[in-house]
Amino acid sequence: MSTPVAEKEKLVSGYSEVNGIKMYYEIYGRGKPLVLIHGGGSTIETSFGRVIPLFAKDRRLICVELQAHGRTEDRDTPISFEQDADDVVTLLKNLSINKADFFGFSNGGNTALQIAIRHPELCNKIIAGSPLLKRNGTRPQFWEFMKNGTFDQMPQQYKDAFIKVNPDSTKLMTMYRKCAERIQNLKDFPDELIKSITVPVLLINGEHDVATHEHIVTMSKLISNCKLAITPGGHGTYIGEITTLNSDYKANNFIVPLIENFLNEN
Repeated sequence: MSTPVAEKEKLVSGYSEVNGIKMYYEIYGRGKPLVLIHGGGSTIETSFGRVIPLFAKDRRLICVELQAHGRTEDRDTPISFEQDADDVVTLLKNLSINKADFFGFSNGGNTALQIAIRHPELCNKIIAGSPLLKRNGTRPQFWEFMKNGTFDQMPQQYKDAFIKVNPDSTKLMTMYRKCAERIQNLKDFPDELIKSITVPVLLINGEHDVATHEHIVTMSKLISNCKLAITPGGHGTYIGEITTLNSDYKANNFIVPLIENFLNEN
């Protein structure tokens, strides 16, 4: 099932030269800037299509597609959270945005936290949804699945969404391979880097998410100014991520009001 983003709300879409690649972005709404960073294997639409219209009522949304994903070009390097963070920051500089809030989902949550670590001067607040920051933060079965996973097991919704915006199937395969390699070779975020985060952070995890509750609670204790939300559902149910979406979903079940309350707090 696919629920298109409301095209009438899109103000701008285009490409920007970012660290040697052309990076795709979309802008919605008006107000304080909030950067949305999608999950691995995803596009803007698959991660955030259901909540963009809700956030855009009061915010200027800058939605990005990361290296090798969707409409953004690839470079002859593996993908990394550090490079993704630097790419997002360069895009914002190109757009003359000096400071913003950031909401990253899944791998995008890791990237948002890397932005807080590497570029704190650009951050107001960070929301990291369903991050996995250490290898022991999930169950052993996850690593077994990733070790033996194949392209055929990639969610069809992700494949369809990629081909819809980038019909080159070889690029889809490259994106899959690079995402799989990044997760299979995931390196722990060192405690000292997590402790270095000084901007306010909201960590969100689903009741049946990839990361365990214990992992998210432990990570929250390493960040000096951190709030934590455990929500019903699985990996991204709280934002209507495309692989979790039911046909009878209601937008008021999403976690947008909680996020807005966090962003609006002094």
